[in-house]
This record gives sequence, C-alpha cells and structure tokens, in this order.
Amino acid sequence: MPDEPYAAFLLTYFTGETYPDGEQVRFAVSRGADPLRWDTLAGARPVLTSDLGTGGVRDPFLVRRPSGDGFYLVATDLRIHASQDWMECQRSGSRSLVVWESPDLVTWSEPWLAEVAPPTAGNVWAPEVTWHEESSSYAVYWASMLYPDDDPEHQGDSYNRMLVARTTDFREFTPAEVWADPGHSVIDSTVIEHDGTFYRFSKDEREAPTPGLDGKSVLLERSDDLLSTDWEYVTGAIGMSTDPEVGIRQGEGPTVTKALDRERWYLFIDEYGMRGYVPFETDDLDGGTWTKSADADLPTDPRHGSIVPITASERARLVATYGT
Repeated sequence: MPDEPYAAFLLTYFTGETYPDGEQVRFAVSRGADPLRWDTLAGARPVLTSDLGTGGVRDPFLVRRPSGDGFYLVATDLRIHASQDWMECQRSGSRSLVVWESPDLVTWSEPWLAEVAPPTAGNVWAPEVTWHEESSSYAVYWASMLYPDDDPEHQGDSYNRMLVARTTDFREFTPAEVWADPGHSVIDSTVIEHDGTFYRFSKDEREAPTPGLDGKSVLLERSDDLLSTDWEYVTGAIGMSTDPEVGIRQGEGPTVTKALDRERWYLFIDEYGMRGYVPFETDDLDGGTWTKSADADLPTDPRHGSIVPITASERARLVATYGT
C-alpha cells in the first residue's frame, strides 16, 4: 500500500483492431473517487506502445507492487489489425507477454517479452496478475489453446483454457499449469479478493442460449484459494439483456474494482463489437445480481483493460505529465 490513501482510479485500456494504433495502451483517470466518470490522458492517444513480437498489444493489465512503491503492466502480444485471422493467432500466435515496469506511473521502462506458455500452447491471451501472499510471488494467469505433443503444427481441434504461473520479477516464471478447464473455451479471467475470498470473473465462450442475444458472456466463481483448480460457481451471463438500457448483448474482458468509500463493486464488461466497456455494480459479490450503472461517462471506445486505485498525488502526476 502507498503512504497516501487512495483518492481516484487509473484505467488502462486499448481501443481495438479497427484503428491502426488501437492495439496500444491508453490511460484515463477518474474524476475523484467516482469510477463511472473519466478523463482521458494524452489526448486519448497511446501512452505506451510496443513494436516487439507481433507489433501491438491488447488487454493491458496494471498491478501495483505489494510494497506500494511501483507497478508492472502486462499485455497480450497481439496485433490483429492487419490480418484479422483470429484462428491463426490461436494456433501459432505469441506465447509471450509484453511487460513494462514503472516506479511512479509516468516513468516507464522499455517493454520486454516474457515467454510464459509451453510449446504446446498456440497463444497467450489477456494476461492478468494477482499477488499471492502465501508464496510471496505474483500469480500470472492467461488463456491458451493447448495442443498435444504429436501435433506440433497445432492443426487439430482445441479450446482455450486458463493457465497460471508465478513470478517475482516478470522475467523468470514457474512452469505454466492449467488453472481452469471446464471442458470448453474460457478466457479473460480477472480476480478480486474480499474478506479472504477470491472472486473470479471469466468469459464463457459458449454461445448464449437466450434468443435475441449474440452470445458469449461473463460468469463469476469464488474460492478461498487463489491457485485452486476447484472454484464454486456463483452466477453466469452477467448483464446479458436484449435491452441496451438494461444490459449487453455479448460480453468479454471483464475488469472489477471496489468503491473507495463503501461496500460496492463495479464490473466493467467489454461489449465487444458494439459499445466497448459497459459498467455494472453490486453491493453483494455473493448475491450474483449486477445492475447496469447509470449515467457513466467513459473514454471513447474503451476495450478490455484494468482499473486500479491511485492516490491524489499519483493522479496529479499523471495529469501533469500527460494532460487530460
């Protein structure tokens, strides 16, 4: 934890493959402690860019060091703008993360590639990070298609599982292990801890059974053990509705944060191909009921990213450096 109390939030996001520079990292800061109203930084242009690997990054995720005095940002090594071949990116895509390090959110290292998935994997998508207190290391988790050893060209059928590895420096990692495998494709897991329980939101890649919905939605599970492979189901199809005033038609890339002044949680779900991030909220993580937030003012075209609490000094430094 930093020395100062938290007073605002930082949103890291990308804007999508529609734009030539859409697969790079953008920043926005909340207006005070309100996670529903945001000011974009740097004129809504990318703050962090990578030409490593595939030449683009998606799904940026920011994590604060447990000591409170620095940050790591990880992202998917993927630029789909030029090719649009999603299946090929899952058969022979990057098996690495793109990583940046910063002491203060405005001074950033050069990015580096960190290989985390085995050769049997076809991709590394949407990496996220949770500090694992018991092992004094970061648990890093992502989605990968996995192929058998006798299919080195990755031409057979497969589906995405969630994998996990641990690290202390984002350069050396433990061997990846399967973390979630329900027997069908699941991606985009994100985790928040509350009172000793971990809550995991993930994208269920199966088509939605409800007529009128476009498919694929977000589910919630919980566990007392972050690294467990046995999580309890809480609810599914969060926020799904044919009425855009009530919810979304399809969802992925969830990110969740807690209010600074009350027992309330905000879940942002990427209505991909449509509105981008749409926020929902609840006062009870275990209840399974999420309501679409009213009167949100988000950046333009925000896609799968992360929200972290920051101090007033950190917000002022970001605004002074990048401008709103």
